[in-house]
Amino acid sequence: LDDVRGHEGHLDSLAERAREAAMLLAEVGTDLGSFAVGVEMEPERLAAVQDRRAALGRLQRKYGPTLDDVLQWAQASALRASQIDGDDVRLDELDAELAELTAEAGRIAAALTDARAAAAVRLSEAVDQEIHLLSMPHAHLVVDVTTPTVDGENRLGPYGHDEVEFLFAANNGAPPRPLAKGASGGELSRLMLGIEVVLVDQSTVPTLVFDEVDAGIGGKAAVEVGRRLNRLAKHAQVLAVTHLPQVAAFADHHFLVVKDDDGNVTSSSVAELDDESRIDELSRMLAGLEDSETAQAHARELLHLARS
Repeated sequence: LDDVRGHEGHLDSLAERAREAAMLLAEVGTDLGSFAVGVEMEPERLAAVQDRRAALGRLQRKYGPTLDDVLQWAQASALRASQIDGDDVRLDELDAELAELTAEAGRIAAALTDARAAAAVRLSEAVDQEIHLLSMPHAHLVVDVTTPTVDGENRLGPYGHDEVEFLFAANNGAPPRPLAKGASGGELSRLMLGIEVVLVDQSTVPTLVFDEVDAGIGGKAAVEVGRRLNRLAKHAQVLAVTHLPQVAAFADHHFLVVKDDDGNVTSSSVAELDDESRIDELSRMLAGLEDSETAQAHARELLHLARS
């Protein structure tokens, strides 16, 4: 620019500005050199700062994403750490509380065992009275309450110390056996009926179904079965399948199941009987003849007995 100075006014202006810039850069260089001479290098400090930045980055990735999140985590962890430092004392407190509650639970379980044992006797006696009237005069129900032990101590569970099992003996001299092994189907049905009658005020079952609970009995025992089914029906809906008129007479509603066969298809139908057809059906069940005057008189007598 100096070589062409004086030939072009605009270039003269640019040359002046370039000279000023060169002088300014020279001053900056001088000042930078003076500053560099006074700078003290600290490699250890630089390494420490870099390490801290790396550590903060790792914390943010693990507990972040922000440093505020990391600080909140640190505060909560400090509180937990202080609690852990006192765990020995807390464990001693919990051990003492556990011992106290275990002793209290043992006392309650022992009282429950006594109550169960007394209730077992009452239930056995009451059910025996019922099943003796259901053509099982020598049958006996045993409610067995046992207390298992573990390492010499009574086992304690959510329902106390005890295990409860129902045992049944159908005849004199026969050892009581679990219900599944000691009772036939008919005996089990009548035993269930006796239990339901005894516990009628305690039961919450809305519907009870008895399928030929009167199997293998007749006469007075059948009347007793009908009477007990009727008593249960005051507290729940009772459905009973029966071939005995003594039982059917006690029902509030009598339904007849009829099987039809036209030679090709067999079908079943169910019909509710009115009073007259009910007498006819009871007569048929009694004597096999619905037109028999004697059977119809007996049927009316059964209905009168049941309704009274």
